[in-house]
Amino acid sequence: MKEVIIYTDGACSGNPGPGGWAAVLLYGGHRKEISGGEKETTNNRMELQAALEALQRLKEPCRVKLHTDSAYLFNCFRQGWYRKWEKNGWINSKKEPVENKDLWQALLEQTRKHEVEFVKVKGHSDVELNNRCDELARAAVPRS
Repeated sequence: MKEVIIYTDGACSGNPGPGGWAAVLLYGGHRKEISGGEKETTNNRMELQAALEALQRLKEPCRVKLHTDSAYLFNCFRQGWYRKWEKNGWINSKKEPVENKDLWQALLEQTRKHEVEFVKVKGHSDVELNNRCDELARAAVPRS
């Protein structure tokens, strides 16, 4: 199974507001940078979109180390929030519909195709590829 390293980040100008997402994928000696944006979104949606877009680019099942500075994304998988959401019909612990259900479901589908390990990184620190994703995500934010 191929091993891929992914770094992701999302950005939002206002929350909600225009936002961008980005990812850097590394495999062997190859590096691919991807990014995109939306006119009206949230920071959390952009964080999820970055991870989703990166995983969707993989052409076959892979072993993935996905680096994120998003506690929202990291904690969902590390603490297994999604298991309770699925069991409870996508209702959260506050008895409310889970926000960003569409992205969570698409992301879960991708994580079930691959062996994904989520790695938490500190945002806006000395992690070069996380900083690169931040630059790409900010550059992808649509300007009005």
